[in-house]
Amino acid sequence: MSTLVAIAITTGILSGIWGWVAVSLGLLSWAGFLGCTAYFASPKDGLKGLLLSLATTLSGVFWAMVIIYLSTEVGIEIIGYVITAVVAFLMCVQAKQAWLSFIPGTFIGSCATFAAGGDWQLVVPSLVLGILFGYSMKASGLWLQQKLAKPEGNLVTAE
Repeated sequence: MSTLVAIAITTGILSGIWGWVAVSLGLLSWAGFLGCTAYFASPKDGLKGLLLSLATTLSGVFWAMVIIYLSTEVGIEIIGYVITAVVAFLMCVQAKQAWLSFIPGTFIGSCATFAAGGDWQLVVPSLVLGILFGYSMKASGLWLQQKLAKPEGNLVTAE
């Protein structure tokens, strides 16, 4: 079985489980899938990818709340756009730090927060669990592929 098919199988199974978990816990299933996406898109694999995805998506939640708060405080629409521009710049510049270097993760966290109307208390656990599910999807797929791989060199010969 190819690695892709193995990961597809475990991703399919865990996606169904995630949907049930999200509904059961009152979380945003779509935000969890954004978390899965962040993990799969991360340039790092394994635990490093997990931590990078967590750090960047959560920083995105923070930056979205900064935009929401400052834009609300100012109350002048055009200034809100200036705030958005400055914060988007900062979201990219923070990538100078290795642990915040995955810029798409930052924007995923920010967009999820905007989509949820600024309800960061709901977005954060949804993203975090989604990232954990993404990690589990890939790790279990790699495990499955390894378990089903045909060992080389064990050819049976007829005598």
